[in-house]
Amino acid sequence: MLKIHTESSIFAAMQQSILILDFGSQYTQLIARRVRELNVYCEIYPYNRIPEITPQVKGVILSGSPFSVRDENAPVPKLEKIRKHIPVLGVCYGAQFIAHDGGGEVLPSKIREYGRANLTYIDHHTALMKDISENSQVWMSHGDTIHNLPEGYETITSTESVEVAGYQVRGERTYGIQFHPEVYHTTEGAILLKNFIVDICGCLQDWTPDSFIETTIASLKEQLHGEKVVLGLSGGVDSSVAAILLHRAIGDKLYCIFVDNGLLRKNEFEDVLHSYRDLGLNVKGVDASDRFLDGLAGVEDPEDKRKIIGNTFIDIFDHEAHLIEDVKWLAQGTIYPDVIESISVAGPSATIKSHHNVGGLPDFMKLKIVEPLNSLFKDEVRRIGRAMDMPDFIIDRHPFPGPGLGIRIIGDVTRERIRVLQEVDHIYIGTMKEMNLYNEVWQAFAVLLPVQSVGVMGDERTYENVIALRAVGSTDGMTADWSKLPYEFLAKVSSEIINKVKGVNRVVYDISSKPPATIEWE
Repeated sequence: MLKIHTESSIFAAMQQSILILDFGSQYTQLIARRVRELNVYCEIYPYNRIPEITPQVKGVILSGSPFSVRDENAPVPKLEKIRKHIPVLGVCYGAQFIAHDGGGEVLPSKIREYGRANLTYIDHHTALMKDISENSQVWMSHGDTIHNLPEGYETITSTESVEVAGYQVRGERTYGIQFHPEVYHTTEGAILLKNFIVDICGCLQDWTPDSFIETTIASLKEQLHGEKVVLGLSGGVDSSVAAILLHRAIGDKLYCIFVDNGLLRKNEFEDVLHSYRDLGLNVKGVDASDRFLDGLAGVEDPEDKRKIIGNTFIDIFDHEAHLIEDVKWLAQGTIYPDVIESISVAGPSATIKSHHNVGGLPDFMKLKIVEPLNSLFKDEVRRIGRAMDMPDFIIDRHPFPGPGLGIRIIGDVTRERIRVLQEVDHIYIGTMKEMNLYNEVWQAFAVLLPVQSVGVMGDERTYENVIALRAVGSTDGMTADWSKLPYEFLAKVSSEIINKVKGVNRVVYDISSKPPATIEWE
């Protein structure tokens, strides 16, 4: 089970921040990303788990929500210790809640207001609307509208169909807007957010990779007291960046374990192990491929495969960790989206992402947990890695699931099917890098289907395997769109795979987006 807001609080205690209260909006994480793009630290909490408001919290943003304020079970945050003390910005539902709570009238919209709109009235005397252009485009997404504001509330912006598109509470630094400044379609949303975060809240914009590295290394030294730490490396960017941060804090007191489960990419175990040692890490490679593959023999159900792979990894990691004398800590490469999604409350954001990584270790290991990256999004992890001069082939590496090729081989996992998929993946990813497409997509991989199709090679009829290629664009994997790869690339890679990989006679390309599909097939 992931720990919630543990080591991130060490950093937050020293850093100015914005608090975002989540009411279940699909855009909540996007608000956080926009705040951080202004070099200001922020954290997301459920509306009903508001943390202590310390002097470091400079302002609060209330997210949107799928609820109506008129619903019987509508989210109701307790803002008594927030309003009038620090600035507040309500977005969509957040704005409607503040107005409704103050005695205003929020009613169903006569016409559902969804999509682009333009601001027809702007009060440029209010700090929130400074430098916002006349007729500026905004994005609406709500079924209710504020029809009447409470006494003491003043309209600061309108659209043609929404009179109260934004307001300020007189005598307070409390604002509400019925549009979404965090989405791309609100063309001057970044200006509005900067007005609130920098000008109104007074944040210093000092959340940078260098400041994070310096502060995190110092806090790790203080937290760990030079005690031994064990970390399971995966070859991915998260665990790799976590390892370098810990190595800079405690040196060889960090013990890294890299397990070959037999489900890695072609030559990956040797290549990644060598690269880790070149980085100066104290790392042990464990080839346990036979144990994993023997356990998977005849298993086709994807959840059963995950459990077998996860449990086998835990057993091996536990054995290796016990060989290290006096180890006190388990390090994990947990990142912020994992932390957010591990919080279960009624209302806030439904889990969109299905995690494909091996889960946390069991309680019987009796190790304290350290998660140096659990305040970061994936793109921020990459920026931290670059700031520490880590090699591009690690920093830019596409996400790879903990169960590896085990969930990219649909159906039975055999050594022969692993060989086929490794060869296919090697050609696909290699050609993508060769044609400078690898860094243009978020994630690309091949899937071996449990389907055979008729083909012709030379004068012979064949009945062989079908490969599905997948490539998606995304920022953090929460949503994704299929990548429009060039036809010439798809033609070349298809031809290479069919001609060079024995056992494949058909290649298809997956053009599904997330949602409704997931990125991985299993």
